[in-house]
Amino acid sequence: MLALAADVVFREGMQRLSTQLHDAWQRAQPRAATLEPGVAVVDIDEASLARLGQWPWPRDRLGQMVDAIGRHGAAVIAFDMAFNEPDRTSVLAQAPRLRQRGIVIAPDIPAQQLDNDLAFAAAIARNPVVMGVALSNQTGHALAAPVAGIAHAGSDPRQYLPDYRGGLGNLPVLSEAASGIGSFSFPPAADNVIRQMPLVANAGNALYPGLAVEALRVAQGVPGLQLRSSDASGEHAGGAPGLLQLRVGMLDIPSQADGSMRIHYSGMPHMPVIPAWQLLESTPSPLLGQLEGRVVLVGTSAIGLRDIVATPLAAAVPGVQVHAELVDQAFNGQYLLRPDWARGAEVVVAFVLGLLLLLAMLPGRALPASLALLVLLAAVVGASWWGYSQRQWLLDPLPAVLSLLLLFTGMMPLLLFAGNREKRQVREAFGRYLSPTLVQRLAEDPDALRLGGESRDISVLFSDIRGFTGLSESLAPDALTALLNRFLTPMTEVLLAHEATIDKYIGDAIMAFWNAPLDIDQHPRKACLAALGMVEAVAALNAQRGSSLQIGIGIHSGLACVGNLGSLQRFSYSAIGDTVNLAARVEGLTKQYAVTVLVTDAVRAQVQDLALLELDRVQVVGRSEAVGLHALLGDAQMATSAAFIAYCQQHQQMIGLYQQGRFVQASKALESLMAKPWPGVGGFYTVLSQRLLELQQLPPGQWQGVHVASSK
Repeated sequence: MLALAADVVFREGMQRLSTQLHDAWQRAQPRAATLEPGVAVVDIDEASLARLGQWPWPRDRLGQMVDAIGRHGAAVIAFDMAFNEPDRTSVLAQAPRLRQRGIVIAPDIPAQQLDNDLAFAAAIARNPVVMGVALSNQTGHALAAPVAGIAHAGSDPRQYLPDYRGGLGNLPVLSEAASGIGSFSFPPAADNVIRQMPLVANAGNALYPGLAVEALRVAQGVPGLQLRSSDASGEHAGGAPGLLQLRVGMLDIPSQADGSMRIHYSGMPHMPVIPAWQLLESTPSPLLGQLEGRVVLVGTSAIGLRDIVATPLAAAVPGVQVHAELVDQAFNGQYLLRPDWARGAEVVVAFVLGLLLLLAMLPGRALPASLALLVLLAAVVGASWWGYSQRQWLLDPLPAVLSLLLLFTGMMPLLLFAGNREKRQVREAFGRYLSPTLVQRLAEDPDALRLGGESRDISVLFSDIRGFTGLSESLAPDALTALLNRFLTPMTEVLLAHEATIDKYIGDAIMAFWNAPLDIDQHPRKACLAALGMVEAVAALNAQRGSSLQIGIGIHSGLACVGNLGSLQRFSYSAIGDTVNLAARVEGLTKQYAVTVLVTDAVRAQVQDLALLELDRVQVVGRSEAVGLHALLGDAQMATSAAFIAYCQQHQQMIGLYQQGRFVQASKALESLMAKPWPGVGGFYTVLSQRLLELQQLPPGQWQGVHVASSK
């Protein structure tokens, strides 16, 4: 029962863990590499781009490549790319410009010499070529009709195969000349790791084979494919139908229900990979002899052409290698299989092992029960490894693992309850408003509950709801309480997940800090990530409840006094000092600067990899020293994006002009930024625009590059 319940409640997380485990199996024991694989790759690599020029190359040059591959006896040539636009380098495409310069093209020049696409199409027609298409729901563009005929036994496969609106295809003249058309689209995955590939998919009510499948069809010279569904010939045993097998010529390829195939990676260490430039050399390379009789895939490993993907074996490989892995598996009949009995067996094993663990725990002795748990966990994980390594079965040990862990963790508190009364009392007293790490420390050392403090370097976060005073006036007390509970619960979850110590709730405001009472590595970074998580949680709450809550968050790092502060009758673990005061001031400034999250220079110096924009240097109320303010907009992924880097440079130029007192130039630079502001800083630009107008009226020499805040 635990295994079934866990599968329902934690299905998405369990599936993610299962794929990670099976990835680990593949890394530990990849598929045995074929010494003489029937597939080769022609690679448009960095060296080829350096020799032949930047991509895209003239299509007549691609035609020469196709002819060169064909002359060396390739069984089929498949392009892991699409050519959907005419070649702009053709003489025909340049004819209007040539005529403007008085250059006349002789009428008797053959069309193929004027139009590179015609030259490419002619080479395609002379050779067995499969053109690639990218199926997509992002575009409804119609594709050329598939060349392969598809017969199916059982239900109409379009009801269970991936369905796309259209895609990115090739010029009609190229598609008409091709011997086949196949899809090279990778299926989306949450972690972008390619574990499976569609064998066939539906687009515009037409069935398109995968690029590797179509290459195998053309190589064997067969006109079509045969699909067999789970309900063919009375095989369907209930539930929705799905694909069981795809036959292409003499090859039978097992399929998952949705028409995809799990790829068992070997890394293809012995596969011939020939740089594209070698095909165009006047003296043929000896490597070209390796093309004879092979399926030849034309792809790219050049970083700039962006066909690099992740697999269970490597974080970055050329996408064309994934298609090569599929071709190699089809030739050798080596597949990863998920037996149809696997699901039932996993549930039964979880139930039986749970009973065994329960018997071991009944005497109430923790050590034997812990040893039994370890043995059973090792047994179920070992069985999964044996199935993979010996039978290529993908058996999931996680239902049994999670069932055992849930059973064990559910029983152990009962076993330890009687001997931990003092610890239990501490947890009951403090567990609701202190961080879990602090509760554990107090449970282990109740003597720590005494007055006193210590100086520590901490990161402090303040947040509150924008416009809460007006909101509270418009709501009844019970409605206001419910709103605060709905808001504070997810905010607390985010903070605790990022190892924060929550100091206090002050109405709608929250104060939290890091690096006390326990050391927290990179605490400024964790504070910033917590702030981003809080912003996302508020957005999710608004979407769920149809509300429009907005928050402001301020973060500062520095020395503060932390400890059990208060009186002998009542005290709490808290932090005080200038660092805390400044963090509160910074949170208040989010309203004046119209941004959601503000951090100080002290924080910025330790989180250089996050997406931050400098806003101002400001003298806050109660302090004589100016502090730099920065808007926190996103995580490291945003910070390293080309768009953000370019925007940040433009923004920083404007801020530099503002700080130098060049207000007119700063206003002009600001106008450009306000035309298309980065999400989250549009309000700040409006504030700064008004300030620049006022500053232009200042007498020369009065501006010192620091804004003096007039209120908290």
